[in-house]
Amino acid sequence: MFRIKTLNKISPAGLSVLDQTRFSVSEDVENEDGILVRSADMHEYQFPDSLRAIARAGAGTNNIPIDRCSEAGIVVFNTPGANANAVKELALCALLLASRKITAGAEWVKAQAGAGADVEKVVEKGKSQFVGPEIAGKTLGVVGLGAIGVQVANIATKLGMTVYGYDPFLSVDAALSLSRMVHRAMDLETIYKNCDYITLHVPQTPETRGMINEDAIHMMKGGVRILNLARGGLVNDDDMLAALDTGKVAAYVTDFPNNKILQGKNVIAIPHLGASTPESEENCAVMAAQELKDYLENGNIKNSVNLPTLVQEWSGVARLCIIHRNIPGAIANITGLLSKDGVNVENMTNKSKKDYAYTVVDVGSRISEAVADEIRGLEGVFRVRVLNH
Repeated sequence: MFRIKTLNKISPAGLSVLDQTRFSVSEDVENEDGILVRSADMHEYQFPDSLRAIARAGAGTNNIPIDRCSEAGIVVFNTPGANANAVKELALCALLLASRKITAGAEWVKAQAGAGADVEKVVEKGKSQFVGPEIAGKTLGVVGLGAIGVQVANIATKLGMTVYGYDPFLSVDAALSLSRMVHRAMDLETIYKNCDYITLHVPQTPETRGMINEDAIHMMKGGVRILNLARGGLVNDDDMLAALDTGKVAAYVTDFPNNKILQGKNVIAIPHLGASTPESEENCAVMAAQELKDYLENGNIKNSVNLPTLVQEWSGVARLCIIHRNIPGAIANITGLLSKDGVNVENMTNKSKKDYAYTVVDVGSRISEAVADEIRGLEGVFRVRVLNH
């Protein structure tokens, strides 16, 4: 029986993926094998020795201590693409909000009514202060062409926009999904210099943190409108406030409000609604539960942020799942031990991701704990699991 701990409310559709005869799921479970989480902060979480995997029902994993998980041999999953449609729809909404001063106009109308004015008369006189441009015929720059960015870029072309997309790590699947009408930008400068609107769809990393700063804004067109539905830390708040004050940035729509940025004029703040739809929450929960289930039962890894993708069909009596450092001689050491103990390898796959590697070995006989312990003692090995078919 696998023990799964939930740190947030998880959609019942996701929990139903976990067979109750094989999985015990609760927020109170102890010595958990796996964790399902959404937004709970895990940086101070004490990992039990039993913990093998964490599945985040969402794309971002800033709330999870990835390095600490890797060193403990804990696989961290996310759910890329599961919330893509929800964020795409909000991005379209943000484009219009940035252009037409809709929120400011709606607030003004309510204020007039609250003051006792004849709304039907005053709106005709006052509406000119909320005039804004159409998006058709304008140029949109999409920074990040993952599951969300590709959808935003594609639909923007259908709205009559000229679209530039930038992503130095464009995947094959994303490239195949990208409309031919989207122009590939080979650098950010192309986006900054040519686009009337810029929308961010990249993860927050040390390289991307504060990427929209004074230098970047200086390269942009006057009156540019910037949308940030990705992560708050991508934008330097002080530099953005200064640009809004001068009009260099005509509007800033963010899904990550804070007290500082709300001081700026023409800031449209959304309360982190990007993936807040019933459909998105259900999709993320189902994908996260499926990833967790497949890893715990079969050792397969897909959509991990700290370990490589490795999916292998069963071909033996037992399976060794080994998380180790990506160092020379690791595979030879593993197979050498198996050969010494007379274990026949039926199939083996090894994949690496930066400093870490994952090896799955299907063997033709049961694996004793003595053999597993020998492998655990090898240099650079973090975790060894034995699964029986």
